[in-house]
Amino acid sequence: MSTSTIERIADTSVPVNEILTARWSPRAYEATTALDEDKLTAALEAARWAPSAYNGQPWRFVIARRGTALHADIVASLIGFNQTWAPAAAALIVAIAETADENGTVITHASYDVGQAVAHLSVQAHHDGLFVHQMSGFDADAVATRLELEERFAPTTVLAIGDLGDASVLSDALQERERAPRTRRPLAETVIASA
Repeated sequence: MSTSTIERIADTSVPVNEILTARWSPRAYEATTALDEDKLTAALEAARWAPSAYNGQPWRFVIARRGTALHADIVASLIGFNQTWAPAAAALIVAIAETADENGTVITHASYDVGQAVAHLSVQAHHDGLFVHQMSGFDADAVATRLELEERFAPTTVLAIGDLGDASVLSDALQERERAPRTRRPLAETVIASA
């Protein structure tokens, strides 16, 4: 069964931008289509313009395209569950936080700012017809070693990116997750104080 974007529109409590209601995180990726480099560049440019404290931009990205040794190494760092579907993605992007500056001063907001950049990247990618799935299930130490990162740089998430594939290639359990309704905690439970 193919899963289309139309079937995945979020049922929001009030109207929001249609890109946000349509954006979702699939696990079914087209396994043979190459990544559109112009769309990738646009997504990275959107990330570049994300807000950050003091305009510090404490983020870096590593792109591992399917079929490369780096892609295989990133796949190997993923937890077993993610290894079952992520290899089909056209690329895996490692989002890296700069946790301290060159003088060793800790950048306390680095993870927050990386999240902002990744959000911008994912929204732009979706706008352009690419799909992004963020993963926390990976061995950050193994990735840092593979990338030969300085200690002040910390891999925070791995993003699968590419064209939407046919969900029927996934296991039955994953197909069920692909088709399940998109849900979120009610807004009234998210805002814990408002004066």
